[in-house]
Amino acid sequence: MKSMDGGNHSVVSEFLLLGLTNSWEIQILLFLSFTMFYIATMLGNLLIVLTIISDHHLHSPMYFLLANLSLIDTGVSSIATPKMVYDLFRKQKVISLKGCITQMFFIHTVGGTEMVLLIVMAYDRYIAICKPLHYLTIMSLRVCISLLAIAWTIGLIHSVAQLAFVVNLPFCGPNKMDSFYCDFPQFIKLACTDTYRLELLVTANSGFISLGTFFILIVSYIFILVTVQKHSSGGSSKALSTLSAHITVVVFFFGPCIIVYVWPFPTLPIDKFLAIFDALITPFLNPIIYTFRNKEMKVAMKRLFCKVLSFRKHSFMHSPRNSDSS
Repeated sequence: MKSMDGGNHSVVSEFLLLGLTNSWEIQILLFLSFTMFYIATMLGNLLIVLTIISDHHLHSPMYFLLANLSLIDTGVSSIATPKMVYDLFRKQKVISLKGCITQMFFIHTVGGTEMVLLIVMAYDRYIAICKPLHYLTIMSLRVCISLLAIAWTIGLIHSVAQLAFVVNLPFCGPNKMDSFYCDFPQFIKLACTDTYRLELLVTANSGFISLGTFFILIVSYIFILVTVQKHSSGGSSKALSTLSAHITVVVFFFGPCIIVYVWPFPTLPIDKFLAIFDALITPFLNPIIYTFRNKEMKVAMKRLFCKVLSFRKHSFMHSPRNSDSS
């Protein structure tokens, strides 16, 4: 802390993160678990992106949006998880004021973008199922890129709108956060000023938007499911499988968000454990959900693995060492 005006007050320049636990045994277990989850998350999501890019059979609007969801999930995992893993064995888990603000900016920009992208993916499924003959015309590449740009713009506005009100808050007292990362609810509580209105702002911006978007998505998917049942055909099972994957992802993503930002008992330490779900578990589960429930992705991944093995075999056969021995 830095002293202020030579008095007894001080200006907070960094925050102390209390983390998840002080038990050495549990820290080792968490370190191994989080490291494995993080590596699997990165590899799984990047594999989906690589598969979609390399396979021309997957060059469709749905897979274009899925590839972008996977890219966003790698970002979601990388904002807080590496520092959380690194801090597990540190006695002083500190983060600077600027680092805290930067972390909140990226958390809400990427999170807000994913929120809108899930709505776009629901719209994509609605057009594909309810208006199949016009699907490729409506969901052209130009439209998909425009919708993606809108998603990032809304995510940026969502983040900046909150940061604008908290970036200049005075911090002159306690600097301990009962969490492993920075977020608006914990950040605002440490300010040495009346933050009641700011807490309402965060609830309205992050909480009610999450809740409202969640209900809109659920209602949309129910409508699509009813439409599929009415026009049941040979492709209905495929449509139901795709929709069930989307609904599962929506529940996993929005569930923790709603509880964290609309939870009526903010003093309970449930927030940081739910944050683990959003920061690590959900991005890890997304590739599994979309891959195991999608035959096209499975087939495309097999083709990709065959290409890689064929390339390695070809490279080995034409290596200088192998040529000399022959």
